[in-house]
Amino acid sequence: MNITIRRALISVSDKSGLEELARALTGLGVSILSTGGTAKALTQYGIPVTEVSDYTGFPEMLDGRVKTLHPRIHGGLLARRDLPEHMQAIRAADIEPIDLVVVNLYPFEKTVARRDCTLEEAIENIDIGGPSMLRAAAKNHPGVAVVVDPDDYAAIIAELRANQGALGAARRFELAKKVYTHTAAYDAAISNYLTGLDADGKRKQWPDRLTLQFEKMQDMRYGENPHQSAAFYRDASPFAGAIAGYRQIQGKELSYNNIGDADAAWECVKTFDAPACVIVKHANPCGVAVGASPLEAYQAALACDPTSAFGGIVAFNRPLDAATAEALSKLFVEVALAPEIPEPARKIMAAKANVRLLEIPPGTAGAAFDLKRVGGGLLVQTPDSRNLAASELRVATRVAPTPAQLADLLFAWRVAKFVKSNAIVFCGAGRTLGVGAGQMSRVDSARIASIKAQNAGLSLEGSVVASDAFFPFRDGLDVVAQAGAKAIIQPGGSMRDNEVIAAADELGIAMVFTGVRHFRH
Repeated sequence: MNITIRRALISVSDKSGLEELARALTGLGVSILSTGGTAKALTQYGIPVTEVSDYTGFPEMLDGRVKTLHPRIHGGLLARRDLPEHMQAIRAADIEPIDLVVVNLYPFEKTVARRDCTLEEAIENIDIGGPSMLRAAAKNHPGVAVVVDPDDYAAIIAELRANQGALGAARRFELAKKVYTHTAAYDAAISNYLTGLDADGKRKQWPDRLTLQFEKMQDMRYGENPHQSAAFYRDASPFAGAIAGYRQIQGKELSYNNIGDADAAWECVKTFDAPACVIVKHANPCGVAVGASPLEAYQAALACDPTSAFGGIVAFNRPLDAATAEALSKLFVEVALAPEIPEPARKIMAAKANVRLLEIPPGTAGAAFDLKRVGGGLLVQTPDSRNLAASELRVATRVAPTPAQLADLLFAWRVAKFVKSNAIVFCGAGRTLGVGAGQMSRVDSARIASIKAQNAGLSLEGSVVASDAFFPFRDGLDVVAQAGAKAIIQPGGSMRDNEVIAAADELGIAMVFTGVRHFRH
């Protein structure tokens, strides 16, 4: 059932689109109630408006804290139009129905995002009247339309004009759902902030109550396996540079595993400054390289493990140019992603219609938290975003790495952060040569990495190795040395560090300690 909009209440902190909306409403004969700054803005636009205090007969008080909390407002919002006794009650109290509410709230999240925000400032930016009006109108959506997002103004104006000033039930229901999502997120932000303060009002590392909000992007055909159902949700406050902000250029619908692997590839490739390519299979990098161009980086990354790259995910940190697209089109891949995919590359990849091409928005920021669901709870940690400079390394052996080895050690260390533990990564000349991932024993990861290099026809003589955690025994070091490695980067910190250092000295290998571990489970 449609409802005709005759009276609207508008009170917004975000005034984008306000003038256009208000002019459209007055053009349809709608009378407007408003408060404070919104009423002032409408008056400056030359739009007729009635101040809420004039309508209620009660002036704003307590520095504006009390203005819309009045029976003439909430009676007009909550009276059910289908109940004669409700309509009689508001008429007897000289209350007019309010058919449309346009409200957005004090900018609490923006305020508390400032590191210099005081508790007093935060409290003053907790909206009271706004959420009350929104929730009242949304509860009574069969008779009231409620708008919280300026992005909805254009569609609402179009529907009102098409229906002689009326809005349909479907639109009102969608708007009401959006309101409750919005107010829930608003309350969650307040809770997260306040429970994240100690008794002196200083910020703690973690709030006592953590409330998160995500919006559904799509239903998925299935989860990790066909017998599992799944959906993809995005953080309600998306971060620039994150996979959840992707734009799909072509290809089939993304699967659950596609998104997980694409995220692993993107998070790795975006950490490099030089043109880089990362190829991921089953959440692990199977080839990583930097080069003078995306094509050079792709060719080197592919050479590390072309067998595993088949059906993999390929990520670039530079726009996908035509030459690289031409080379990439010769390999079966599930997903290719880059910051930009220009038209020449799109035309080439169009011949591979099933390949999912994704553009990722610019930026390097990642998620504020890493989340892992466990039975009955949630593990939350800060992201593993630590990258090391050469000056932070400690040479543990008699032999020090050469400048070229040092550059490769830092490259290998950056890659190892994205390889499932236990991780062993052989590298040389800015590229991976062999990757051993996800083994219960570090020595087995070392053996697998050397076997992978051998299968790819790559020599490990003179290579460097990164280990994501310390060598608990010398056996893993013996394996990588036998394969040809001449320098090793590892955290150190084992009870047997001296034994491992002595083994490296015995073998004439340079070894540096980072003091930082990169477990990835």
